[in-house]
Amino acid sequence: MILQRVKPLARILAEGRNERSGLKRSLGPWALTAMGIGAIIGTGIFVFTGVASATRSGPSITISFVVAGIVSALAALCYAEVSSKIPISGSAYTYTYATWGEFLAWIVGWGLVLEYALGASTVSVGWSGFFTNILNVWGFALPVAWTHSHWDPTPGIANIPAAVIVFILTALLIRGTKESSTVNAVIVAIKVAIVLFFIAVGIGHINSAYYHLPPGPQSGLGGYFPFGITGMLGGAAFCFFAYIGFDAVSTAAEEAKNPARDLPFGIIASLIICTLLFIVVVAILNGMVPFYKLNVADPVAFAMNYVGLPWASVIISFGALAGLTTVMLVMMFGQSRIFFSMSRDGLIPPAFTRLHPAWHTPWISQLIFGLLIAAGGAFFPISILGSLTNMGTLAAFVLTSAAVPVLRLRHPELQSDFKVPFGPYAIPTLSAIAALFLMYFLKVGNPYVWGFPLVWLGFLVWFTIGLLFYFSYGRRMSTVALQEAEGVAIVQPRVN
Repeated sequence: MILQRVKPLARILAEGRNERSGLKRSLGPWALTAMGIGAIIGTGIFVFTGVASATRSGPSITISFVVAGIVSALAALCYAEVSSKIPISGSAYTYTYATWGEFLAWIVGWGLVLEYALGASTVSVGWSGFFTNILNVWGFALPVAWTHSHWDPTPGIANIPAAVIVFILTALLIRGTKESSTVNAVIVAIKVAIVLFFIAVGIGHINSAYYHLPPGPQSGLGGYFPFGITGMLGGAAFCFFAYIGFDAVSTAAEEAKNPARDLPFGIIASLIICTLLFIVVVAILNGMVPFYKLNVADPVAFAMNYVGLPWASVIISFGALAGLTTVMLVMMFGQSRIFFSMSRDGLIPPAFTRLHPAWHTPWISQLIFGLLIAAGGAFFPISILGSLTNMGTLAAFVLTSAAVPVLRLRHPELQSDFKVPFGPYAIPTLSAIAALFLMYFLKVGNPYVWGFPLVWLGFLVWFTIGLLFYFSYGRRMSTVALQEAEGVAIVQPRVN
């Protein structure tokens, strides 16, 4: 049975300890925290906040971020325990393989590819918007045809700046993990400073009347909830994109110096820091500008222009570029590590485990997906890319949460410096239910096709393709399947 194909934990952990074929351990707790912040602070706060306020939540976007933050916090606790027990490259995919078996592991891995690849494409589109705006200020306007996709509200041919930044980051990641993490740490410091700059300048330009506008054609029902509670929850589902970066920390488990200590620290610290910053920023943003005017690609910079501070808008645009760059860096890093793990398990062709002889990075995976991510950024709109990214992430959250009680039951000998509080069932169950809850509300504000939300339909098509590949290749060629064919017993030995 496919649900009985569980990869032995002893072998999973041994792969991470293999110095010859494993990845190099070079990341400490603050490097992992910087990686999490680098992934979290980016498109969600610099781009999606405006769209969510204008079309879904209004001023209640602050509560939307609280709701999304709670869902992320529940999942973060589960990720922290499981990643510290299974400190191997692959994130939720590896955890599911060790607990629920090969079939569900494939589904999670395929969903994570959707999360990281399309997520990086989404961010590249936002990066391009800020980049072209800065060029416009300097008098170097790029042709619309080469800064927009065919499906954008302002149609073009291809978003070339989005593709170019992806190619640059692909080359950086192929060069090496340590080098890319150093660049990431520097840029993270810059963009956190920019966020603090926005808070310091913007707090003096709040008009409290904008939090409770009267009903009208532009302001909907008016008040703090102009689109009702449903709109606030739809905003939470949409803005969830702002939080998904924390799980990218777990993909670096095999490269952490002390994973049992450093991974929980990096995951939880990055999430706490970013949640506090997000709530303050969106509260100030909606106090500076009437929410219905924020449906723009650069809402934080737009707010500074709106209150008559164009110089601050330029500074924030540079900070946004830095923020979006690190988000792409971490997402592209995480995606290559997912495929590295899946290839090592035989579920996809072995070329994806081939490491560069000098730099010891999975360069083939990085190169192939660099091309695909660049194509996504060049030819597809940000709204659809972002919603599909959220679907893939939330699906992975459900099964990672479920892995916590399974690990405790099947492997009581597997110890960790961190455990989810209140026992193995309460928080993991809440985490899984909350993730499914947000998946449902992703339909709010998204287009429908044949009476079906486009984001759900796209998710279904993606997984149908994945299942066809699994049953035609992965199921036959996986390492566990080959062992079964050779009559080798697949057992779960003690790991300590």
